[in-house]
Parts: sequence; C-alpha cells; structure tokens
Amino acid sequence: MPDTDLTAIKERVVREGAFLREVTEEMQRVVVGQSHMVERLLIGLIGNGHVLLEGVPGLAKTLTVRMLAQCIGTSFQRIQFTPDLLPADVLGTLVYNQHTGSFTIEKGPIFSNIILADEINRSPAKVQSALLESMQERQVTIGDQTFPLDDPFLVLATQNPIEQQGTYPLPEAQVDRFMMKVQVPYPSHREELEIMRRMAHTDARPSVESVTTPDQVLRARSVLNDLYMDERVEQYIVDLVMATRTPASYEADRISMLIEHGASPRASINLNLAARGHAFLQRRAYVTPDDVRAIAPDVLPHRVVVTYEAEAQGITPADVVQDVLDVVEVP
Repeated sequence: MPDTDLTAIKERVVREGAFLREVTEEMQRVVVGQSHMVERLLIGLIGNGHVLLEGVPGLAKTLTVRMLAQCIGTSFQRIQFTPDLLPADVLGTLVYNQHTGSFTIEKGPIFSNIILADEINRSPAKVQSALLESMQERQVTIGDQTFPLDDPFLVLATQNPIEQQGTYPLPEAQVDRFMMKVQVPYPSHREELEIMRRMAHTDARPSVESVTTPDQVLRARSVLNDLYMDERVEQYIVDLVMATRTPASYEADRISMLIEHGASPRASINLNLAARGHAFLQRRAYVTPDDVRAIAPDVLPHRVVVTYEAEAQGITPADVVQDVLDVVEVP
C-alpha cells in the first residue's frame, strides 16, 4: 500500500479514534485499574464483537460496563440471569388484549444498545439460547415478526468461574459467538487501597459524563475496516487457528494429545477484527503480528476444547493457545 494511503488512514484513525482516549480517561475516574478489561471492552465496541467477562464477584465487571454505556451516552439494560428466568423476560412476548381481542408485542430489555448479561451462566440453556439470534444476526423474532436491533448492539456478559452450584455452563455454540473471553484479575495492593478510599462511603454512587455518541462509534468502525493488513499477517492468523485443529501440521505433536476440538472459523474472523481494534487503539493505520499475538489469548482459548488427559494434567485451553503461539512461526 502506498505511503500516501497509509497517511490518509492514519489521519482518519487519529480523528475518529480520539474519543477512545476520552472514554478511557472518564472511566478511570471511577474504575480503578482493570486497564486490560477496559481496553478489551473498547476493542469489542469498535470491532462489533460481544465480550464475556469472567472473574469472581466484586471486581467491577458490572460497574465497568455500566460506566462504558454512560460514557457513550447510549441506551443500556442490565439483565440479571437467574435459574427461573424465561426467554420472554429477555426478548419480549405477545400480550393478549381482551378489549380488542388481538395480540400486541411487548419488547424485552434486549432492545437496547448495550446489554449487560449479568451472571449469564446462572440461567438454563433455553434462556441462553434465546440470545443466539440477537448476538449473531442482530435481530429478534417474537411470534412471527422479526425486529432488527439498533446499532451499535453489544452483549457484555459476566460469569463467576468459582461457584458452580446452580449454574449452567454455556454451550460451545454460544461461547463461540463472543469475540473475546476476558479473565478479570484481582486488583493490586495499591489499586485495592485506592478502591477502598473511593468506595468506602455510605453515599457512594459512581457516575461518569457522556463524552461521545453512538454515531462516533459507528464512524470508528468504518475506519477499522480500512486498516491495512498485509497478506502475511492474514496468513499468520489462519495458521494460528489451523494449529489448534491440526497441530501436527505445525510440528506441534505434543499439543495434538491435548486438543479435543480446535477453534472454529469465527476465531479467524474475530482474531482479524480484534487485531484491527488493537492497532486502532494504538493509533496505527496498519496491523502487525504483535497485534495478533497481543489479542489471541483473549480470542482463542474459549474456542478450544482440551482432552480429558489435558484436564487431568491441569492444562487449560489458555496454556494450549500459548503453546500454539510459541510454535507457529511469526512473519
């Protein structure tokens, strides 16, 4: 690509992406630390990809998502997933009107720009599957009518990895529809002290100012599509995904014994988009292999199923993905 084209794209990236720094700074007024989680949420936002946040309670997952919606100035709905939740509670339902003898449609909380599916693994499979159409097709069917969802539309889900009583593991078909699964760690000693000082008040009600609009997010997405990605970087993405399916082809025989199922084609698509988003946040007009390697630990592990032998040895999908990153040649 000519340098003049890259310069033009760079100017657009800087202009249309300026709001991301403002959003980050505004969120940092309330959310202490968790820069990795915030950055991944922003990548999901501009990359049009849903994000699954996994961490123990109290790590500001819900707070961060709510603050993100406030910063964008967009509609937001929090859905608390429980074992007695019904699909109609999420999507909406047909309501019979006795006076007219007809049915009217009552839309559910899914009709919003940002959806927080809190503790998504606490609801049964029937409710979880109700999200599939909206997450993949950006539309909802109620009765015999289909309604498109507003753009931007983003599902940000949380789940607790520790408590398993009364939970329902997400099926692979749904997990695969999340662009990224982000592990949320405990704060450091310094961050914990700052959190305590900010939040240990009886009237603590954190809030942020709106610093951008949904239209700005959509303009940033249009620039994301124009970022330059060399063919060698594209090949690298495909090699990483293929190495989770046929490790022996990449001289990774040891990994072959650890993988039951490799990543799906959605992994290649989402790894491409997430790498573009990572480059966009760095204000670059092009994608490098480092962008791919930085984002791969959030995009690939939840799409890889390890064998019983691997589980017995305490080897996780994240460990396997790291092995894949180590053996696949970087262009």
